[in-house]
Amino acid sequence: MTLSKLTDFDTLSYYQTAAPVYLGSGPEGTNRFLKDFLDHLPPGARILDLGCGGGHDSGEMIRRGFDVTACDGSTTIARQAESRIGQTVQVLRFQDLAFDQTFDAIWASASLLHVPRPALTQILTRVHRALRPGGWHLATYKAQGTEGRDSAGRYFNHLTVDDAHHRYQTAAAWQDLSVTSYSGGGYENATSGPWICVRARAAG
Repeated sequence: MTLSKLTDFDTLSYYQTAAPVYLGSGPEGTNRFLKDFLDHLPPGARILDLGCGGGHDSGEMIRRGFDVTACDGSTTIARQAESRIGQTVQVLRFQDLAFDQTFDAIWASASLLHVPRPALTQILTRVHRALRPGGWHLATYKAQGTEGRDSAGRYFNHLTVDDAHHRYQTAAAWQDLSVTSYSGGGYENATSGPWICVRARAAG
């Protein structure tokens, strides 16, 4: 798989130039699944916030005492997140993910949904490799089922529940893999639509 297929550069360019700071759907702008996810982790666990956006979720992780590595593919957004969370945010694209059993958890709120479908399995293999044995991963995806672009030109892979199961199982040896559907909003409009939440634990 070539690097050009691991990143949708039109989507990255949008975030670089527009640099909106997005809010999640839970209290204080955090993702609705964050509290429960963090409750499953040991105190002080090392977490990679993969595609941290404006840093709302990273900020809550830090507040709760976790060891957080925050990263984003957009330099502009990474700098904005730094001002929110008070620590360095790495500029890291998915194809640069090269950690080896480094993290107790990898959090990917509305980030992996931008990975082109042909590259997603390869990226998920890298996510799994970056986790310590028994480490947790959570990701959220829009789930219309047909990949495409929104009104701003951003690419979304739009996985179905079955497709998510297949891609995760193909990518690596996961345990406790679950994919659940829910309704959530979109940043380009206020209309709710289908999303999926993937939770998985690295075999260990």
